[in-house]
Amino acid sequence: MPPLLGVVLPDLFHRVLAFFRLDDAEFVHRLTQAVIIIGLAWGALWLVRGSARRIERAAQAGAPGEGRLTDVGRRGRTLADLVRSVGGTVVVLAAALMVLDLFINIGPLVAGLGVVGLAVSFGAQALVKDVIAGFFLLLENHYGVGDVVRVANVEGTVERVTLRSTVLRDGHGVVHFVPNGQVEVVSNLTRQWSRAVVDVGVSYTEDVDRAMKVLREVLREFATDAAWRDRVLGEPTVTGVEALGESRVELRAWVNVVPGAHGEAERELRRRIKNRFDKEGIEIPVPQRMIHMAAGAERKAATP
Repeated sequence: MPPLLGVVLPDLFHRVLAFFRLDDAEFVHRLTQAVIIIGLAWGALWLVRGSARRIERAAQAGAPGEGRLTDVGRRGRTLADLVRSVGGTVVVLAAALMVLDLFINIGPLVAGLGVVGLAVSFGAQALVKDVIAGFFLLLENHYGVGDVVRVANVEGTVERVTLRSTVLRDGHGVVHFVPNGQVEVVSNLTRQWSRAVVDVGVSYTEDVDRAMKVLREVLREFATDAAWRDRVLGEPTVTGVEALGESRVELRAWVNVVPGAHGEAERELRRRIKNRFDKEGIEIPVPQRMIHMAAGAERKAATP
């Protein structure tokens, strides 16, 4: 050891002892206790992370296949994230206070923090609202990680749920952080099953009954296709004429699919319907507008 450190370190050590009003033996004893507390805290963190991993494994075991999770699985993944964040924070905070209590009297500090916390709470009402709302969202299981939901005018896939906020990623890949206090109405698009709804317009000159018959055949082929039959739930339905538009007759068809597959199913159905209607000669019209010109305007337009 360099001579300078041999002088400085013992002096610094004795100054620390004098500050805490401890003798050498008492300081070593409390330092040992602090090491034990830190070790126990590390073990508690390991248990918290292990519990979260077990919850995730249980969630994966509940998946029906191809990476899709059931409602129980989604809730398990959400709870695993919550256990990591809340459990880790509680363990670290408790260990820090216990270590500080070994060397200083933290009673006044805790009391002061309580007063500060009370003052801050009046200015952080939005944060308290978010936390309370997040607690009830998790308790009542409105949605979980992997669900496609619409909240606060934002629609996307739930990537993470905490007591403070919900993280959504929309179809364009944009991540939205929605404070839980702003979640007033939840629309869960993937609870138990999803529905692919397709509206198709045909010309007024077409035989509507024939178009509906062809549409039913397309849906039947879709439901029995090897790539889709495991994801289709129940029988596809052609509900009939949905509306009489300005230039088309709107027909509606829908099919129930596994959670989250509705978007892909809608795109595939539109492709199949377009190809089949073209083959059958059924016209899918485009909007048309007729312009009537007054007789005077016609003569003026014809004048060279």
